[in-house]
Amino acid sequence: MSQEYPSALFERAVGEFSKLPGIGRKTATRLVLHILRQPTGDVENFAGAMTQLKKEVKYCKHCYGISDTEVCPICANPLRDHSTVCVVENIQDIMAVENTMQFKGVYHVLGGVISPMDGISPSDLQIESLVARVAEGGIKEIILALSPTMEGDTTNFYIFRKLAAYDVKLSVIARGISVGDELEYTDEVTLGRSIVNRTPFTGKSF
Repeated sequence: MSQEYPSALFERAVGEFSKLPGIGRKTATRLVLHILRQPTGDVENFAGAMTQLKKEVKYCKHCYGISDTEVCPICANPLRDHSTVCVVENIQDIMAVENTMQFKGVYHVLGGVISPMDGISPSDLQIESLVARVAEGGIKEIILALSPTMEGDTTNFYIFRKLAAYDVKLSVIARGISVGDELEYTDEVTLGRSIVNRTPFTGKSF
């Protein structure tokens, strides 16, 4: 047992919480202490929710966002514009765009961006599935809504090249977002304006 903790069970719990992104051991310790103060039923509900989430959450077979069913509510909604697809890096970005209430189309989640330094290649992302969606027909516009980083721009250009043979409009969100910023941390007004004021993507936008 570590000298720092009076309980091996407590130390194990702190170790598990500290594996979460952005959670150091001090924060993890506070979270575990908070859980210890809660009624047993509340803790069991929390643990059950996490277990059920991991076991039962699905990825939408169309957009690869998370869903309780095979097709997510956005893709299943007939009132959405299915001819306009907003390409995002992750599920958090869908939430960020939806919060702007400026986009009425559907999404495609890549699951990351091309980053050779991190060992992420195009084959690790949902790019071929995006090409397949376009090839099926019915899509008029692809909005590239990736974070304005070097990796995001590289991914934009790769997608541009992959879709060059198809009759589909490619646009990129306006650069009201500072270069290097992550999309999910951008305020809703700025992000909303960036989507509304999107510009054609020609492969020379960066």
